[in-house]
This record gives sequence, structure tokens and C-alpha cells, in this order.
Amino acid sequence: MTRVDDRLTAAPALDRPALGQIDPVTVLSVFVVALLVLPARYVLGPLGAAGTPAGVMAVLCLLWYLSSLITPSTTPIRGPQPVRSVMLLFFAAMLATYTVNMGRNLPSLEANGLDRGMIMVAGWIGVALLAADGIPRLDRLEDIRRRMVVLTAGVAVLGLVQFFTGFDLAEHMAVPGLEANRSFSSVLARDGFNRPMATATHPIELGVVLVMMLPLALHGLIFAEPGRRGRRWFPVAAIMVTIPLTLSRSAILGMVIAALVMLPVWPARLRFWALVVGGGGTVAMSAVVPGLIGTLSKLVLHIGSDSSTTARTDDYAAVARSVGDRPWFGQGFGTYLPRVYRILDNQYLSSLVETGVVGLLVLLVVLFSGWFLARGARRASRDEPVRHLAQCFAAAIAVAAFAYGTFDAFSFPMVATLTFLMIGCSAAMRRLARQDPDAGLELRAPAVTPGRADPSE
Repeated sequence: MTRVDDRLTAAPALDRPALGQIDPVTVLSVFVVALLVLPARYVLGPLGAAGTPAGVMAVLCLLWYLSSLITPSTTPIRGPQPVRSVMLLFFAAMLATYTVNMGRNLPSLEANGLDRGMIMVAGWIGVALLAADGIPRLDRLEDIRRRMVVLTAGVAVLGLVQFFTGFDLAEHMAVPGLEANRSFSSVLARDGFNRPMATATHPIELGVVLVMMLPLALHGLIFAEPGRRGRRWFPVAAIMVTIPLTLSRSAILGMVIAALVMLPVWPARLRFWALVVGGGGTVAMSAVVPGLIGTLSKLVLHIGSDSSTTARTDDYAAVARSVGDRPWFGQGFGTYLPRVYRILDNQYLSSLVETGVVGLLVLLVVLFSGWFLARGARRASRDEPVRHLAQCFAAAIAVAAFAYGTFDAFSFPMVATLTFLMIGCSAAMRRLARQDPDAGLELRAPAVTPGRADPSE
């Protein structure tokens, strides 16, 4: 009689991809390449910010997901999934603001922005749903985590090269048929230092993305097999070194948020070594790049008095009238254009202006849902690596939620899309952990091929 591991027989999606014959994890992996490797500054011209290769692929993911619901043999739905309700609520709020504002006489630039906004919303929802329902097993989620970390490390290396040499390799990575979304300086500077952006659209975006991915990279290092620990150090080191080089206050404060989420779940010995490495890295950075630590200290210590902060606080008075005119559904997602109005370095404030009180509340629901889904996965699992990875996703989402208050995140395609991908992965992890609390990130395959007799029988 053939014996098969109980975990394999308990997973109905093991032998067949959840969406027909195409593996969703493979599609998501290709999507991650498009998101992190292809420069986000290059787009399909008519689509503007919504026309990045990753943005177009995200919309196709949604269409594929919806088309798979037609028949029971291809549907990815395998039970309750809270993130579906959250994404439906998000879509309803964005559709409401779209409908309300299309009924008034919008200038052509704002009308185009409104259309682009709905395209981006469709892509974000598609990525979240595909990850939440399409990832069939925890080991496949681990595959996505590992690929995201490796690609992020590559992006960090591009940032290192750009910081020390001023050479922007991403400027020469444009895919034929794409064009720059807007005029930009390929290398920005602050206090005499180059500010790398690598494949992102701005150093702030690069810094926040690196901080979001840092907990996932640390997870790979902490739970690496002894023989693989050396290679797992490289992504962690590349990401950690590049974060301060972006000279982004959002990134530095984001590291504090990540530490506040991760340190309480680490054992005392790991917390000790984290402090040692952090302190040693700071000393080494000050020796290799004189003046860098002083610049970063001024960014953090002078919050509230520097020009960057005062410009942000000035936004409140500037947008009060807009909010007062359309308090509930705003003036339309994607319509508060910097070239027409001003730059709002606060996504929550921007959402209040563009989507009103309703849109802002729904955005908060989306972000909090990601946190609670990740924490729910941690509570549901009894496997320590799974529990730790769930906390890492919670840390990434917490960093994003904080950073949304320091810059207009929805104007930056990489960080916005990555947020929804993290939420989808958290939802998948919760679903899988609840199905089998003892399941681990490494699939425990049977010793014999299914269908063949066990020699021991």
C-alpha cells in the first residue's frame, strides 16, 4: 500500500496550480522581477504612472484572477479569505470617488489622472488577490520571499554603485517602447552626497522599499542552514548598507519601526547581536563615508524645524479648502497633480484630498488588515520559522503604514505595489497556517514518489 505524507494529501492544491495549468507563484515571481528590476521611471507613455511594466502586469493578474472564477476547476478560492472583502471595500471606495467626480466638468489633465488612478487600483487589487488565493503552500511562499530578497539585494547593489560613483545604471535599462514618465535628475544630492535611487523613481522610495524588505532578508539569515549562512549574509549586508546612503528620513525612521516590531519576538541573544551589528555598522559607516552619520543625525534630530518638515506642515493649510469643498469622496484619486496644485508629502493627507474621508478610512482598513492578517498567521502557526516570517511581514506592513505619513506613497509605483503584495502574502500565510498549524516553510516531501510502493512495505 502506498504511503504519502499527510501534509501532501491534506493540500488539495498541491498537484494542480490553483488557477488552471499556470502556476501563480511563477507568475508572481515574474511580476516581482518586473517590479524591482525594471526601472519604475519608464512607462508606456499614454498610461503615465500606471504604465510601468509591473503595473501593466498587475492589471493582467487581476483579469486572470477574475477569469479563473468562471469554473470550479480553475477557481483559486479554497475557503474564507478576509482580504477579498477588504479589496472589494477598497475597490468600492475608489469606484465611488471615480463615479462622483466623473460627473463634474474635470480639466483634461485631471480626468486622465482619474482614469490612471483606477488602473493602478485594479493592479494593486489584482496582485493582492492573486497572492492571497494563488499561493498553494508555505514552501511556495518561501520561494517568493527568497526571490524578492535576492532581487532587492541586486537593487541595493545598484544603489551602492550610484552613491559612490554617480553612475546611474538604471538610466540605461529602459525597455524598448517605454519612455521616462517625467523629467528627472538621474542622480540627486544632499549635503554633497549622491542620493541613489537605483530602479526606483526617487531615493525616498528606494529607502522605504529596502527597509520593508530588510525583515524578510533577516529571516533568511536567521533560519539559514549552517552551510548556507554565508550567502544569506550578502543580501542583508547589501540592504543594510544602502539604506542610510539614500539619506532618507523616512527610511531611517522606518528602520526604527521595523526594530520595534521585530525585537520583542527575538530571543535575548539575537537582540544582543542585532545591537552589536547595528552599532558596529554605524562606526564603520562613519569611517568609510565621513560626514554621513552627521547628515543623517540632522535629518532626524531637526524634525519640525528644517525646511522639509515645515513644507509638509504647510500642506495642511493649503489643502483645507479642497477638503472642505468635497469632504466625503474627495476630488478624485489621481487628480491632485503636483504640476497643477502642489506636492503633498503625506499619503494620508493626499488620500483625504483625493478620495475624501471615505477613501482615507478605507486606506487605513487596508493597511491595518495587512497587519492583522500577518499577526493572525503568527498566532495560527506552531512552526517557529513560519511564526517568525509572519512577524516579518507584519514589520514590512508597519513600515509601509508609517512611511505613508512621510511621503505620497501612491505616487511611487514600486512602494505602493509592494505594499499590496505584502498584504496578499500575509493573507496567504494566514490561510495556510490555519489549514495546518504544524506546516513549515520547507515542504516535507515523501521518501518515495507518489504512486509507487514504499520499499519498506
